[in-house]
Amino acid sequence: MVDTLGYLLGLKVTTADVQDRDGARMLLSGILSVAFGWIKLIWADGGYSGKLVDEVAAIPRHRKVKLEIVKRSDKVKGFTILPKRWIVERTFGWLIQSRRLIRDYESTIAHSESMIYISMTKRMLARIA
Repeated sequence: MVDTLGYLLGLKVTTADVQDRDGARMLLSGILSVAFGWIKLIWADGGYSGKLVDEVAAIPRHRKVKLEIVKRSDKVKGFTILPKRWIVERTFGWLIQSRRLIRDYESTIAHSESMIYISMTKRMLARIA
């Protein structure tokens, strides 16, 4: 989960047998119920559509959160940049600049998450400096 500038708000690394929607449920229930009370709108890929939209709206908070699915038009052929979806892709590009994240060298999920946090922290600190 990234903000509109592409900086990491939170992440959940899962095994390969967990679908994206299920991983999003785990991530959003932990993040939105505890932190980031200012979030009102979440943009997501078409793969996250379905019951997840209603589940996000039902997360107990003082304000409702809306999950908006950014879908690709059926009329468009070939590659097109979709509004707001390129932000996450740019963040992936930033993370790949860290040599350790190019391959999966980590032995546990916690190590993988830690390396991603370290890489993004390095990126954010460089921007401040």
